[in-house]
Amino acid sequence: MDVYTSEKIRNVVLLGHGSCGKTTLVEAMAYTQGITKRQGKIEEGNTISDYDKEEAKRLFSISTSVVPIIWEDTKINILDTPGYFDFIGEVEEALSAADAAVIVISAKAGVEVGTLKAWDYCEKYHLPRMFFVTDMDDDNASYRGVIDKLTENYGKKIAPFHLPIRENEKFVGFVNVVKMAGRRFTKLSEYEECPIPDYSEHNLAKYREALLDAVAETSDELMDKYFNGEEFTGEEISQALRNNVIDGSIVPVLMGSGLNAQGTTMLLQAIEKYFPAPSKREIAGLNIKTGETFKADYNEALPMTAKVFKTIADPFIGKFSLIKVCSGILKSDAAVYNTDKDTEEKLSRLYMLRGKEQIEVKELHAGDIGAIGKLSTTATGDTLATKSNPIAYEKPELSRPYTYQRFKTRNKGDDDKVSQALAKMMDEDLTLKVGNDKENRQTLLYGIGEQHLEVAVSKLLMKYKVEIDVMKPKVPYRETIRGKVKIQGKYKKQSGGHGQYGDVHMEFEPSGNLEEPYVFEEKIFGGAVPRNYFPAVEKGIAESVLKGPLAGYPVVGIKATLVDGSYHPVDSSEMAFKMATIQAFKQGILDAKPVLLEPIATMKVIIPDRFTGDIMGDLNKRRGRVLGMNPLPGGKQEIVADIPISETFGYSTELRSMTGGIGEYSYEFNRYEQAPSDIQEKVIEESAKRKEEAEE
Repeated sequence: MDVYTSEKIRNVVLLGHGSCGKTTLVEAMAYTQGITKRQGKIEEGNTISDYDKEEAKRLFSISTSVVPIIWEDTKINILDTPGYFDFIGEVEEALSAADAAVIVISAKAGVEVGTLKAWDYCEKYHLPRMFFVTDMDDDNASYRGVIDKLTENYGKKIAPFHLPIRENEKFVGFVNVVKMAGRRFTKLSEYEECPIPDYSEHNLAKYREALLDAVAETSDELMDKYFNGEEFTGEEISQALRNNVIDGSIVPVLMGSGLNAQGTTMLLQAIEKYFPAPSKREIAGLNIKTGETFKADYNEALPMTAKVFKTIADPFIGKFSLIKVCSGILKSDAAVYNTDKDTEEKLSRLYMLRGKEQIEVKELHAGDIGAIGKLSTTATGDTLATKSNPIAYEKPELSRPYTYQRFKTRNKGDDDKVSQALAKMMDEDLTLKVGNDKENRQTLLYGIGEQHLEVAVSKLLMKYKVEIDVMKPKVPYRETIRGKVKIQGKYKKQSGGHGQYGDVHMEFEPSGNLEEPYVFEEKIFGGAVPRNYFPAVEKGIAESVLKGPLAGYPVVGIKATLVDGSYHPVDSSEMAFKMATIQAFKQGILDAKPVLLEPIATMKVIIPDRFTGDIMGDLNKRRGRVLGMNPLPGGKQEIVADIPISETFGYSTELRSMTGGIGEYSYEFNRYEQAPSDIQEKVIEESAKRKEEAEE
């Protein structure tokens, strides 16, 4: 493939709601530009970007894929992202490498939650954007409905570039609102000029006014001209659009049909014309040797630096590090320095990926996206540079996973295979995590949502041939006491010859500190228990607090005081005093008003105002206590509440269901507090049942 300089590159992320037509649009672009001989279909599992078996099975995108498309003399790197919210990590990685965004909307479904979220991502990453309204061939398509909704949400920024032309209720062409000319499709996305139909005049006047409004807003000079009733020249319109699409103050709306490959020519044309080359964007890193800021700004004349924005770890196609070159030129035989890992790696080959197809290239210029195979230490977020110019870029900020399930390997002996497979999957997907909860003897799998975890389990089987079973995790309860007791523990054993004797009198009471398991003191007078046995008594306490007598959970917040006891000059031993203490602990805790503590998290839920009542009601149902509400920009509310961790299971799905997918939440463990009596009874009952089953 040809080498492209920064000026001739566009890096564009496709965003939008799940199943809105992004992958079909990529297929249409590839087909109309001659990359494929036949347009792939999602239902047939043969699209360029959804090449993974899991994607073909489920009929939606799970991973971001790169599809470079050549338009005239410009290389457009399309980053096709998943629309379903469980795979947000893939979207965030793509956003960190993109310079602009196309937000795809289905004319049939209209503006959806994913459309609004896509806009928010563009705001967060400061990306210029345009909308592409697809499915215009559908009988239920409503372009006007989409424009009205976008204008309602985003005001005068919205600039409709197109207006549909229909004949016999079929989508046959469009009016170019910028040039005020009719276009009829001939073959696929190709078109010929045609008259503007009379029935279009009303809407055309409206959209033309919206477009001129958007242009007038871009400068005082144009605004004066507009108010004076003067016409803008074609050059003024074109220049205003070009400048202001880049800074996000104008957002064009284009249209077409992905399925019929109509409208792709205009889309590619608009991407090349209105979106910025990487050299028009800024990026800076830190020179870790000098501590100075390195302004890379995709300048080809500077030393080579690149950031790894995604990793593909596939047992069939191997490991690839997807990179964006931030400065200089990366050559296929270069030796690169990984600034984050302080290691050098030698490149053997440099690729441009098109879906799963690997195309070898000799070099990549600043601003371009490519892939390096088989780097041994390099991971997502790492920076590659030269040792003489060791630059580090900020790592991408990815969503944190809060949904988790407990899992067990189905087949004995597969533990190593499962952990190796999960390690590879976590290299590829940074929003997938594994946690080892030693205290409750459980291994936890964390993801963005339940669908994310379901896909991970399916991938383990399909790609790595190992099976795991997932189940509800155990809650990390604690036990403590509310009363004070004094109790004796005596351990006496005689079986001929040397015996065992230990006798302790202990006081147990709350320590007032639930952060620590226990505090140990001794108040022995007159040597009733020799000093050399004190460590054995404390050891008995330390072992006992690991598993409380109430329901088998760790004990916290107790003060244990050794106040008296007795010993035998021959039969006493450290082991005997430890056992006597364990006996005293078991009975003493049960007599000292034991209670179960449950973990409490502080949760933050961000939702539009209209959902406030529903969310508050649901939090109350989950035994949550609302602490406060903070109004946020854009008509949103942040609700802060304390909630038992046991009530957070399934919250991700519930929140999406209540808010149509627009709600977001996060939580942090805060403290332990006494569980209500009905919860305590239930947990103790379950614990006793588990114990019985284990004994059987």
